[in-house]
Amino acid sequence: MTKAFLGIDVGGTNLRFGVFDEDRLLASYQIEWNLHQRCAEASSEQAPQLVVEALASGYHRLREQCPEIQGVGVAFPGFINGQGVLLQSPNLPQLLHFPLEQALQETLQVPVLLENDANAAAFGTYISEKAHDPHLQDLIYAGLGTGVGGGWIHQGRPWRGENGAAMEIGHLIVVPGGRRCGCGNQGCLEQYASAQGLVSSYLEISGMAADPKIIAQLARDGNPQAQQAFGILAEHLGQALAHLTKVLDCREIRVGGGLSQAWDCFGDTLQQKLQKYMIPALSDTVQLMPGNGDDQAGIWGAASLARALLFP
Repeated sequence: MTKAFLGIDVGGTNLRFGVFDEDRLLASYQIEWNLHQRCAEASSEQAPQLVVEALASGYHRLREQCPEIQGVGVAFPGFINGQGVLLQSPNLPQLLHFPLEQALQETLQVPVLLENDANAAAFGTYISEKAHDPHLQDLIYAGLGTGVGGGWIHQGRPWRGENGAAMEIGHLIVVPGGRRCGCGNQGCLEQYASAQGLVSSYLEISGMAADPKIIAQLARDGNPQAQQAFGILAEHLGQALAHLTKVLDCREIRVGGGLSQAWDCFGDTLQQKLQKYMIPALSDTVQLMPGNGDDQAGIWGAASLARALLFP
């Protein structure tokens, strides 16, 4: 029987499930699920169980279609240590030091690998890129969604760091004393380059509230206030990515997540800002591009990591 692995991508507003064999998507499932809102409405005792039950429900639904599932990879937002413990999720204060990997493994009765969502998306993006460039070893990934996640694939594996908090680029402080962040600090990149950050910038500039898709369309139509909001995003993201290249000396950068679908609104400015803040000697060595934008990087990366690390 072919070994199949389930990848689960826990986003800010959606849950995505996908079952893969070596290189094919066998079955998938997606539901709207506002994790922040649901956890905010639950107690600190109820929230962990709520998460486990939601993920288990999707697993059992796909298990009926694909009984050959051998393991599960879960891409989850937050700081995750090497033992599969969710130490903190900045936008989910009810989930602190929660052994999510163990809880899921006990519930599902199959091996489970818990990974930071941006690391999983970075790995999924890396696998897709490597199919076209067999020599690719390192890749920086920035995911722009409800928050801003980061991943660094080094020598073909995600770099987690000692405490599971490596590449949390969304919490680099880019505006000292700026907007309050869910992590407890002020002025984090996440507050300026995420979907919510874009909404906040547009509100400050125009005095009007609008969702990211509307702001993107306004920018495409030439609205200067919407374009300025995207300019703020590009300025701070470009600066952060430039600093990463100084530390990691990595030539490939990909930008994914839902907001990357508005690449035409900020991509050129982001390229300019990256070049502005980079070391001049390295300016021609880095390739910055949007990810493939098919929403499968997270589930594909989570499933692939489960295959690679649970059954090496």
